[in-house]
Amino acid sequence: MVTANPAQVPLVFETASEHVSAHVPVTSPTDRVGDVLKMLRATRFDTAAEIAVCDKDRKLMGLVNIEDLLAAPEDKPVSEIMDPDPPVVSQGTDQEVAAWKAVQHGESSLAVVDTHGCFMGLIPSQRLLEVLLREHDEDMARLGGFLGEASAARMASEEPVARRFWHRLPWLLVGLGGAVGAAGIVEAFEGPLQENVSLAFFIPGVVYLADAVGTQTETLMVRGLSVGVSIGHVVKREVLTGFLVGIVLSIVFFPVALWLWREFDVALAVSLSLFGACSIATVVAMLLPWVFHRLGKDPAFGSGPLATVIQDLLTIVIYFVIAMNLVK
Repeated sequence: MVTANPAQVPLVFETASEHVSAHVPVTSPTDRVGDVLKMLRATRFDTAAEIAVCDKDRKLMGLVNIEDLLAAPEDKPVSEIMDPDPPVVSQGTDQEVAAWKAVQHGESSLAVVDTHGCFMGLIPSQRLLEVLLREHDEDMARLGGFLGEASAARMASEEPVARRFWHRLPWLLVGLGGAVGAAGIVEAFEGPLQENVSLAFFIPGVVYLADAVGTQTETLMVRGLSVGVSIGHVVKREVLTGFLVGIVLSIVFFPVALWLWREFDVALAVSLSLFGACSIATVVAMLLPWVFHRLGKDPAFGSGPLATVIQDLLTIVIYFVIAMNLVK
């Protein structure tokens, strides 16, 4: 018996169910080609590129594409021209997986079944193409380091000056507050600086290297989060990397500073400060993007300025605390 599929399919976000067309032609394996053609002429379907062949329990037995149906003799049973092993997915299959399955099998439609194997409908070719384009759009956005779709990234790039200004100003004001705080910290250590002015020479270098290490970690974290990598998968390796970077920079700097400035205690203080600042910078650079991500904000937008402020203040504090205890 030739029928239309009346099943109501509940929509599940970003799964095959979201794209199912339930109003499609359904026939039995014993029906003749002529009967199916009459049904197609008499009824308008959401898609008629494929005809589902089901048994009396609505279990899918195969698919017949419209080209084969039009070319077959009208008295031939549908079972003789159907594809008995078409690509099939369940309702909960991810939409991208479903679309690629249809592409790999060279089908223009994809059959969807429920948990019992009963036919629920077809995903037509235009919906498959839409899914592939959408997923491609998201993948390209992720490769660019954005958490949203490429359209959101494009909107941010094309937004007017006023909007750009208000998006960036709050974070820059935070940075300005950090600069004031850093000046206050340096002023608090005015005494040690007057006693040994060479300590001031190394503040920009220590701050810069800590920022550079943090920026590398932050970039890695933003990219990882944008493609679904959790912080738990990288935290141990990144913390260890930060320690190793700090150790190497300290070891390389110490003999150079000792040779140029001939002050052992200053060279040791700066070397230890490099190790501590670089290690802390790695932790801060991992933590802030994760926090922004958990809050539903784009880590690439605000975590950079905020991380820089925190890293700079911590670096200056670490530097002067170590210097006060080592430099006489």
